[in-house]
Amino acid sequence: MDLIRRPRRLRSNEVIRKMVRENHVRVEDLIYPMFIMPGENKAVEVPSMPGVYNYSLDEFAKALDEVVKLGIPAVLLFGIPEHKDSTGTGAYIENGIVQEAVRIAKQKYPELYVITDVCLCEYTDHGHCGIIKDGEILNDQTLELLAKTAVSQAKAGADMVAPSDMMDGRVAAIRKALDKEDFSHIPIMAYSAKFASGYYGPFREAAGSTPQFGDRRTYQMDPPNANEAMLETALDVEEGADIIIVKPALAYGDITYRTKQRFGLPVAAYNVSAEYAMVKAAAQKGWIDEERIVMESLVSMKRAGADLIITYHALDAAKWLSK
Repeated sequence: MDLIRRPRRLRSNEVIRKMVRENHVRVEDLIYPMFIMPGENKAVEVPSMPGVYNYSLDEFAKALDEVVKLGIPAVLLFGIPEHKDSTGTGAYIENGIVQEAVRIAKQKYPELYVITDVCLCEYTDHGHCGIIKDGEILNDQTLELLAKTAVSQAKAGADMVAPSDMMDGRVAAIRKALDKEDFSHIPIMAYSAKFASGYYGPFREAAGSTPQFGDRRTYQMDPPNANEAMLETALDVEEGADIIIVKPALAYGDITYRTKQRFGLPVAAYNVSAEYAMVKAAAQKGWIDEERIVMESLVSMKRAGADLIITYHALDAAKWLSK
C-alpha cells in the first residue's frame, strides 16, 4: 500500500499547532502611531477610525500610560500644528507640536522608543509634502526643510526619524544634517516603498493633510510598479536608511517579501488607516471576528518578511497577545 503523507498530524490540537508555528506576532514587533493636536483636555476620536484619537499634549501624556503598560515598545508621532503656512514652518520650529510631544514622552517614559514622522504635509496650508511653486512640488528646495525638521526632532529627544515625504534624496539630506549636528547615532526609518494609495483616506482626515489641489502621484509611487519599489529602496539604503518601510501593508505583501529578500535590512510594514477602518467597520456590523481578522492580517505581514509592524491595532493586539 502506498504511504499516505499526513500533514494533519501536526494540526491535531492547539499544543502541537503552537509548537510548529512558523511565524509569530509579538508585542515587541509593534509600533503605535499617535496624533497630537493643539489645545488642552482634548481626546477627539477620528470618525473614520474608531478607537484612534487626536490628543492634546496633556491627554497624549495620559494616553502613553496604556501604551507602556501593554508593553508596546515604540510610538510613531504625527502632529497637527496650530497654524499652517506654505512652507510648513510648524514642522521644524523648536516648540513645534511634535517636538513638544517628544519631550513629554521622553521625560515621562525614558525607555519608550519615540519615532517621529518627517514630512511637511500636516503643516502646509496646501497639504502637499513639499514646497510648491506654480503648482509644482520643488524637490530639492524641500530637502532643506525636511533636514531641518529631522534635526529639530532629534534635538527634542526623538530616538528615530521617519521621512515619509518621498522626495528624491531626502534620506541623504537628513543623514548629512543629523551627522553634522552630532546626531550620527539617530537611525532613519525610511518610507522607501510608499505607494500613492487609496488606503490613506482616514489618515488624512486624522492629520488634516488632504491636498488642497491635485494629488501626490508625482512623488508617491504608482501601485502597479514593483521593480520601481526596489529602485527606491536601493537608493534609500545607499543614502543611509537603517530600516525600510513598505506602505501600505496588506495589498503590498509582495513588496515586503522582495524588500526583505533583496536587502536584508529590518523591514517595517505599515498597516495603514483604511486597512484599520475597514476591519473596524465590518466588526461593528458583526460581519467578522475582529480579533481573528486582525491577528491573521498582522501575521501575514510577518510571514511576508516584516520585522516590525506599524499599526493602529497595536493596543488591541497587545491585549490579545497577553491573554
